[in-house]
Amino acid sequence: MNTIDVVLGMQWGDEGKGKIVDALTPRYDVVARFQGGPNAGHSIYFGDRSFVLHTVPSGIFRQGTQNIIGNGVVIDPLILMDEIRAIEQMGVDVLSSLRIAKRAHLILPTHRLLDAAQESGKGKNKVGTTGKGIGPAYTDKASRIGLRVGDLLLPDFEERYHALRDQHLRLLGIDHVDDAAWLEAAMALRRFPIIDNEVEMNSLLASGHSVLAEGAQGSLLDVDFGTYPFVTSSSTLCAGACIGLGVAPARIGKVYGIFKAYCTRVGAGPFPTELNDATGETLRQIGHEFGATTGRPRRTGWLDLVALRYAVMMNGTTSLIMMKSDVLNGLDTIRICVGYRMGGKQIDYFPFEAAGEPIEPVYRDFKGWQTDISSCRTYDSLPSELKDYIAFIEQQTGVPVDIVSVGPDRDATIYRTV
Repeated sequence: MNTIDVVLGMQWGDEGKGKIVDALTPRYDVVARFQGGPNAGHSIYFGDRSFVLHTVPSGIFRQGTQNIIGNGVVIDPLILMDEIRAIEQMGVDVLSSLRIAKRAHLILPTHRLLDAAQESGKGKNKVGTTGKGIGPAYTDKASRIGLRVGDLLLPDFEERYHALRDQHLRLLGIDHVDDAAWLEAAMALRRFPIIDNEVEMNSLLASGHSVLAEGAQGSLLDVDFGTYPFVTSSSTLCAGACIGLGVAPARIGKVYGIFKAYCTRVGAGPFPTELNDATGETLRQIGHEFGATTGRPRRTGWLDLVALRYAVMMNGTTSLIMMKSDVLNGLDTIRICVGYRMGGKQIDYFPFEAAGEPIEPVYRDFKGWQTDISSCRTYDSLPSELKDYIAFIEQQTGVPVDIVSVGPDRDATIYRTV
């Protein structure tokens, strides 16, 4: 039986997973999303075109690839159907290449209202949610009252929907929500294959098919091991692929960990290496660091190796992929955080207290390469300063950097040993 390879974000999301999944897809028969919802925004660039995927797996633009939305994902039918129609307008036969897990939970219109109400009630302790209803949908899942995609096939689906919707409305203290378009979109999902994805996934592996699992958000946003409470509502780590797709831990093969050559974060929460200065703004503008889903400006900062080592440990990462190296072109000095100072002590691990106590980063400085690397297509053609930067990351993490991205397009990718 084949193993399933996993692609993960190693930071706070927005690492560039969409591009890498799209680039790796020719090696795989199947691409499967295993968690998250439409709060994700995976950007893909090819030629003079680009597209942001929110729910559909990033293999959708590769002809012949099967794409599965796994049971760990939460789905807003309205957003998903809008996305599908936009993809179809680009000439892609989505119906033949997309399958949806019966056990995936649905995001209701009232989940979005609950999301907004809960975030507003937190005052200065707001998490920075995208307002897509993700958290409340996962809450209903854990509370065992949620609706699932498979429920769409039942004759009493609308009755079940109205019961849960009305329960939400009572909590919100309102008596109506405009849900006609949502119901129409939910019914439209029934034209796609709705599958027992755990059975399908294990059958595909048993028959020798190659599968790539695609994560959303980033490791440091994991609900258990991220910077809680400033996290997402699902398991973003490699272990989440097992639960979100219905495969055993022994079936995990390669674990690709994607990280930017610097750090970004959207919303509130700790960010030890954040740059609130001209350098930070330079990274934001050159790197186009604005949320693909929300459009919000991303916070920017230097690469944090303490956090990266933590993500490597928690995921069992076997291969690192460095994105946006070209954004650092032209800087005289580039810094890497190698440790933290907290409470008068220096530590080299990611602490439980990260979300509650001040952290002072300990830096090591590197000479910048001050040249445009966007046209480089081989590792040997990269400047020596960048190679030194990469070698230090490899030495500190114990994991090879096998892919280096030097631009947003598919072709602006340097493969070393992958």
